[in-house]
Amino acid sequence: MWRRRVGALLRVWGFWPTGVPERRPLSCNAASQAGSNSPRCWNCGSPGGPGRENGFFCPQCRALQAPDPTRDYFSLMDCDCSFRVDTVKLQRRYQQLQRLVHPDFFSQRSQTEKDFSEKHSTLVNDAYKTLLAPLSRGLYLLKLHGIEIPERTDYEMDRQFLMEIMEINEKLAEAESEAAMKEIESIVRAKQKELTDNVSSAFEQDDFEEAKEILTKMRYFSNIEEKIKLKKIPL
Repeated sequence: MWRRRVGALLRVWGFWPTGVPERRPLSCNAASQAGSNSPRCWNCGSPGGPGRENGFFCPQCRALQAPDPTRDYFSLMDCDCSFRVDTVKLQRRYQQLQRLVHPDFFSQRSQTEKDFSEKHSTLVNDAYKTLLAPLSRGLYLLKLHGIEIPERTDYEMDRQFLMEIMEINEKLAEAESEAAMKEIESIVRAKQKELTDNVSSAFEQDDFEEAKEILTKMRYFSNIEEKIKLKKIPL
């Protein structure tokens, strides 16, 4: 089967956990609620440490707590668990969280809180970058549903699509003028826009197999975008 189950509890220090025992994946809400039986605060021992309302500070002593390993990126960034994301709201949430947990604000605190702030800040950065870009957002959303797209796979791509990718790569390799580069950029941008619209519809219909195929195509075009950026860099 193309669907491969992955671990339900996401590790907040890495996008794609490896070696996780197979189990039923959690939905976004379930993943966020899984930490309800939370440990006590490491500093004052009061109950409800990492499970407090805002997910960061002990409600009693206000000490910064360790990141909650059950919390998914959508919950962290206060977004609906959906491919459609309000990027303006996402940016505001990112700025809000960095004002709360950035290491610069913990320079005079305990070493434990300094370490936690580093982890929180890294996590917030990773969540923001992942949800901001359509490709990484789609791959992460599939991950939450227990579906992965292996690296370096054609995922049974049709011959016509692969030929299209080869032709664009050949044009890029032969491009020597700014006009030629802009033409290729325009083609790739239009393709990514079309695929982004299509994958959004697939997610809305819970058609994860279709979403998987479209995201694989988006990854091909993303690789071309990276090649374009590299070619623009003066040697």
